[in-house]
Amino acid sequence: MTLFHSMLSVIIGVATESWHLFQEAAPYLFLGFAVAGLLHVLVPDEQIVKYLGRSAGKFRSALNASLLGIPLPLCSCGVVPAALSLKNRGATKGATLSFLISTPETGVDSIAITYALLDPIMTVFRPVASLITALLTGIAENIMGEKSAQKMDILAQKTTIPRIQPMAECSESSCSCNTSATMGRDASAPRKFLEAFRYSFVELLGDISGWLMVGILLAGIISYVIPDELVGDYLGGGIFSMLIMLVVGIPLYICATASTPLAAALIVKGMSPGTAFVFLLAGPATNAATITMVAKFLGKRSATLYLTMIAICSLAFGLLLDFIYLKLGIEVSSIVGSASDILAPWIKTMFALMLIPFIVHGIYKQKKC
Repeated sequence: MTLFHSMLSVIIGVATESWHLFQEAAPYLFLGFAVAGLLHVLVPDEQIVKYLGRSAGKFRSALNASLLGIPLPLCSCGVVPAALSLKNRGATKGATLSFLISTPETGVDSIAITYALLDPIMTVFRPVASLITALLTGIAENIMGEKSAQKMDILAQKTTIPRIQPMAECSESSCSCNTSATMGRDASAPRKFLEAFRYSFVELLGDISGWLMVGILLAGIISYVIPDELVGDYLGGGIFSMLIMLVVGIPLYICATASTPLAAALIVKGMSPGTAFVFLLAGPATNAATITMVAKFLGKRSATLYLTMIAICSLAFGLLLDFIYLKLGIEVSSIVGSASDILAPWIKTMFALMLIPFIVHGIYKQKKC
C-alpha cells in the first residue's frame, strides 16, 4: 500500500503541475493560435515568401523574422503555432527559428514589466540580446540547411532513386488538407473571421495538439521532480550558477512576462543579474513542449541547433551583463522592485477550458488519420 500511495502521490503531483502549466500557457496559446489565424487570412503568401523565404537571403530572412517577433506578446508555447504557420507558407527554417526565439523572449508587455521590476539596463539589454540570439540562430540554420540540401542533391544524383516532389494540391479526403487555399483573399470580413478561426483552432491546433500535450506532461514531470531549494541554494553567481540555471530554465515552461518577477525575486535572494538573465533568455525561449514540437515539425538537427545557440548565447550574455554591472558599480539590490501576477487565475482557467475541446478534437482527428 505504501508503494501504491507513493505512486498515486506522484501521479497526482505530476497531473497537478501539468494542469497548472497548461493554465499558465493557455491564454498565450490562445493568443498564438489567434495570431496564426490572422496571419493566415490577412498576409498573402507572396509577402511571407518575399520577406521570410529563400529569396530574401540567409541574413535578411532571419533578420526580418527576428524583428517581426520582438514586439509580439507571445510565449514559448503560443509562438509555436504562429511560427509553424509561417513555415508552412514559405518561410525558411532559419527565419522560423529566429521567430521562435525573438518572439517569446520579448514583447511589449515583458519589456514594460522588465522596466518596472528591474532597471533600464536590463530593459535595453534584454531585447538586444534576444535579437542577436535569434539572428545568429537563423543565419546558422539557413547556412547549415543549405549545405544539407546540397548534400542531398549530390546523393540524389549519385543514386537512381527519384526525389519526391511536393504535391501540387491536396486531396479532399486528406486529414491535413488546407481548404483555405481555395478561399480568395477578398472574402468578406465574417468569412475571413470564420476561416481564421477554423485554421487556428481546428486545422493548426489539430496538427500539433498531441505533441503539445506530450510536452506539457514532460514539463509537469520536470516541475514536480526538481525541488524549489535547488534554485535558492546554488545560484549565487558565476559560470556554475549560470549552467545550473540554464539546465533548469530550458525544459521548464515560463513566459517572458511571468519570468521577470521570478528573476527579480531570485536577485533579491542573492542571484547575480547575469545568472538571472540566463533564466530570462533560456526560460521563455524553450520548454519541453516547444522542444518536442520543434523536433517533430522542423527536424532533430534544427532542434539541436536551436537549443545549442540559445545555451551558448545565454551564457555569453549572462557573463557580459555581470561584467557591465560590475564595471558600473551598481548594487544588485538596487535593480529590484515588487511584482504581482499579470493575469487573474480565473482568466487562465477560462482559456484552458476553452482550449480543451479543440485539443481533444485534434487528438481524435490525428488518430483517424
